[in-house]
Amino acid sequence: MLSPEMPDDEVLRQQILDDQDLLDTPADPYLDTLVRVAREVFAVKTVLVSLIDRDRQWFKARIGLDVIETPRAISFCGHAILATQPFIVEDTHSDPRFHDNPLVLNNPQIRFYAGRPLLSKEGQTLGTLCLIDPLPQKFTDKQQHLFNDMAALVEGYLKLRNDSEQTAQLRAALSREQRRAMLDPLTQVWNRAGLNHFLPLHQQQADDLGLQLGVLFCDLDYFKLVNDNHGHAAGDQVLWEAARRISAAVRPQDVVTRSGGEEFVVLLHVRDERELLQIAERVRSAMSNEPLDIDNHQHNLTISIGATLRAAQEDPSDTLNRADQALYQAKGNGRNRVELAS
Repeated sequence: MLSPEMPDDEVLRQQILDDQDLLDTPADPYLDTLVRVAREVFAVKTVLVSLIDRDRQWFKARIGLDVIETPRAISFCGHAILATQPFIVEDTHSDPRFHDNPLVLNNPQIRFYAGRPLLSKEGQTLGTLCLIDPLPQKFTDKQQHLFNDMAALVEGYLKLRNDSEQTAQLRAALSREQRRAMLDPLTQVWNRAGLNHFLPLHQQQADDLGLQLGVLFCDLDYFKLVNDNHGHAAGDQVLWEAARRISAAVRPQDVVTRSGGEEFVVLLHVRDERELLQIAERVRSAMSNEPLDIDNHQHNLTISIGATLRAAQEDPSDTLNRADQALYQAKGNGRNRVELAS
């Protein structure tokens, strides 16, 4: 196996990557959409937005792969960042650099790989957009041009994100180590610790903006049947897809968290109950309108939601409890519905 070499300007490259504050952050609905489209366009099993850290490659967006990172020493993307054009391996079994790589011999059993470097505005390579498949493939010139275009979209979005106000707020509020501790590795949204961290901050921001703190307490309906009938691996895929759909249904400034099990909590800034319920209904519809395709099986899943606004002078934890009570009402009233707490 050939391990990737370090770039000549690795110290500068790593510093710029650190300054971007991309590593160990929640999944992004826009990048999730792009990798999903790329998988359909190129008919591959896996598409990743991979960032090359000191000793690992960490996936900012992923579809078709369960893990959130792998060691840099065995990564294909570690090789790809050394190139100026797409790095393509059409058949790893016939390539002496990769035929005995653990990622070829074991899961995800890479046979085909294409990775296009993603550049920062300073011209440093942060990572790649990459395509992976367990079958060998020929990559045509037309596909390479299209692949370059899609990678340019990722590259441009990352540059815009780096300049956004929300990113600046995240940098000021949390260190990278804190983010890692607050990120749920399965769904790549904030975990319970993240919820506890952002709840008072979101409440204060709502007060400063003259808005109200809204809470959506969401629970997948009959989720236990997925684990019982299809196994925990399928259950994990359902949770991952649920997090994607919830994140895509809300707004960029809203905070999506997995509070535990199949429960998700969303924190929002809204003007009134009407706006809160509109967003809640978008979340419910996003889950129920289209079956989930898990390992070529269609799963018709729904979600129940308890919604509430923080009352005047109310402790945010009490707001959470009232949203949780409204969720139980939604469950008791037939599931696949939104209930507003009194």
